[in-house]
Amino acid sequence: MKIFIYALSILAIMSTKYVNAENEINNKNVATEMSTIVITGTRESKLKSDVAESIGVISSEEIQSTSPAHPSEILNRIPGVHINKTSGEGHMSSIRQPITTGGVYLFLEDGIPTRPSGFFNHNGLYEINLPQAERIEVIKGPGSALYGSDAIGGIINSITRVSPSNNELDVKVEHGEYRWKKALISSGAPLSEDTSFRLNLNLTDNEGWRDESQYTRSSNTLRFDTIIDENITAKTIATYNVIDQSSTSSISESDYKNNPTTNYDHNDLGKREVEAMRISTEVSYEPNNKTLYSVIPFFRDNHMMLMPGWMLSYDPNIRDYNFQSYGALFKQREKFLNGELIMGVDIDYTESTYLEMDITTTKNGDIYTAYAYTGTLHYDYDANQTSISPYIHSEYNFSPRFKFTGGLRYDHFNVDYKNKLSTVTSGYKIRPASQDISWNHASPKLGLLYKINDKEMIYANYRHAFRTPSVNQLFRSGSTVNTTSLEPVETDSFEIGFRGQLMNWLNFDSSIYHMTKRNDIVSIIDDSDRKITNAGKTTHQGIELSLNGILTEQLKFSSAFTYTKQEYDTFSAIVSGTQRNYDGYDIAKAPKTIGNLTLTYTPKKFNNSSISLEWEHLGKYYVDETNTDEYNGHDLLNLRANYTLDKNMDIYFRMMNVTNKLYSTYASKTVGSSAVKYRPGSPRMVLVGLNYSF
Repeated sequence: MKIFIYALSILAIMSTKYVNAENEINNKNVATEMSTIVITGTRESKLKSDVAESIGVISSEEIQSTSPAHPSEILNRIPGVHINKTSGEGHMSSIRQPITTGGVYLFLEDGIPTRPSGFFNHNGLYEINLPQAERIEVIKGPGSALYGSDAIGGIINSITRVSPSNNELDVKVEHGEYRWKKALISSGAPLSEDTSFRLNLNLTDNEGWRDESQYTRSSNTLRFDTIIDENITAKTIATYNVIDQSSTSSISESDYKNNPTTNYDHNDLGKREVEAMRISTEVSYEPNNKTLYSVIPFFRDNHMMLMPGWMLSYDPNIRDYNFQSYGALFKQREKFLNGELIMGVDIDYTESTYLEMDITTTKNGDIYTAYAYTGTLHYDYDANQTSISPYIHSEYNFSPRFKFTGGLRYDHFNVDYKNKLSTVTSGYKIRPASQDISWNHASPKLGLLYKINDKEMIYANYRHAFRTPSVNQLFRSGSTVNTTSLEPVETDSFEIGFRGQLMNWLNFDSSIYHMTKRNDIVSIIDDSDRKITNAGKTTHQGIELSLNGILTEQLKFSSAFTYTKQEYDTFSAIVSGTQRNYDGYDIAKAPKTIGNLTLTYTPKKFNNSSISLEWEHLGKYYVDETNTDEYNGHDLLNLRANYTLDKNMDIYFRMMNVTNKLYSTYASKTVGSSAVKYRPGSPRMVLVGLNYSF
């Protein structure tokens, strides 16, 4: 935290030096926070000055200049957001929540959830083609009434690139250490006077810097844009993602410090194979400038084979997940003199199967070297889920500067679960009997915003949200009794924000929030087992701040800083037969501070060329609920450079972790051990790339 304050102090001194020369610099003025366009809140374009929520926006230009190899490299520039790295492009998220695998985030593509509620995957961003997105928006905290279960910690919405009006071809190729190879190809053209298309391909192959950590990924995004007539448009998006990812294990402190390339999972133990397909068509009818009708039918088909690497030591198994979703998002918007009204209903029907097979493993010292099927099935069940969610969202302008927003969403969920094996009520593999489970929940949303002037505004909101237990938490019980009685998580979030621009060159966006969660679903290590339970009550509060602007005609900066305090209010659990009380304890894996500062230098002599230096900060956190061991956090430096050869070609360079610092992307305790295990982050890595536009 001190480092971040020092860095901001230096920027303030530099800005004082240059602000007097403001009138001498033609391009000193920058676009204000107020004029930024956002889409996610209502699935329509709005000025950020009309939005009473904390939202971060990453532009197409920033995505292109950063050329992220992992979602963390672009998303961690937003205040309040920390995405870590696990295997390949795998990750966990921390947005107003601890670093968690829990389903408290909603991942969207063009406003459509990439997975149904109850089927959350903490690695879900690798099923979205972020490096070729047009823009990325992140809502922090619960979303508006247009979004339901899972939208608690935040919403990440990737927006695809529109189809071009002329023939277009962009090719980007990368090569780096550890056989890093990547090709991004984007091609598009008009098919007729009214229809055009764009095809994006993302092909990634990486041997990995740790032992046996290979990773491949193929992402294909096809988009069609059609003007049916002057009032009706259609947008069709089809995506297909294939991920083949080896496991990289957590390792002991000794190996972490002395041999961080060590990986305990060899020969595909802990592997993950994913196929994710989605297709949707959005039809919008706008008969006049006040009324809009839209419908988005969609289909999802997802298959994953997974050998959980974290369970190899105490419960080795292979899992086969499958689900297919059919649904539609219906929306009507009506504008009137002093505001607007949005009404709609989201419908999602998902059929899923889950099969879990028992395996045995072979070890050589600490290294898992082989596995074999035993022929025993732990679980075999179907779970078909229906969700129907009507909502209403309203905005009313009391005056040109003062606006009220309000909304209400009602979610109905029904899960039809059928167990195909014998019922087991106790022991290490409890299997619930076939049954139906239903939830009904209403989520109110309120907001106020006041425009102080044309460049500054303040807002406040209250948002209630919830998440249903995942299908896996309900029916893959392990040794936890009565998992089918898990309660949905409920959240009340209060937020105050202040954003705007100072002196025509400095943008700021700040927020203070307080979130209370009840019935949080947590995982507790009980000696040689892991159990799932509802926590009583937790609080999550913090301060988020972003500053960005132009220091000189050639030097600009962007920064993000977050301070959080997350703790258990009321929570107790039975561990090793003893009741333990965690009231007042810090929540494990909840970093106190998160920071990012990027300086970008664009010399006049080299048109459109630049060099940037980025500092990433992650503060310390406790590694388990007992608050006995801490990870001390880390600070990293990254260097990027882009050089324009001509109007069609540029080359770029990236050096990550410039100082070759030893750090861990995740530290925790594992089942059956009181020792802290570490997941080492990448050493210094160099990558070069070439981008050519035809």
